[in-house]
Amino acid sequence: MDLREVVKPITYLKNNAAEVVREAAESGRLLVVTQNGEAKAVVMGVAQYDEWKRTLALLKILAQGEADVTANRIVDQAEVFRRAGTAIRRASGDA
Repeated sequence: MDLREVVKPITYLKNNAAEVVREAAESGRLLVVTQNGEAKAVVMGVAQYDEWKRTLALLKILAQGEADVTANRIVDQAEVFRRAGTAIRRASGDA
């Protein structure tokens, strides 16, 4: 990634907003916007944002699973299937 292409001052965003939005949507590239020489915001396309959110949700689930294992909050696989079978039978009226 060439930072000269993805890091732009806020004046660039002000003067080229339509182009920045088009490029973000079409290319999937991020644009880092700086203000007074400091990174302040990131512009990305909606598809990339959605992908980022899905990835973040998956990472959170993995982290929760790891925390559960570390804290010994686990259930044996056979027990999980037994509980699931019981719940399915109850829901279908076969209890």
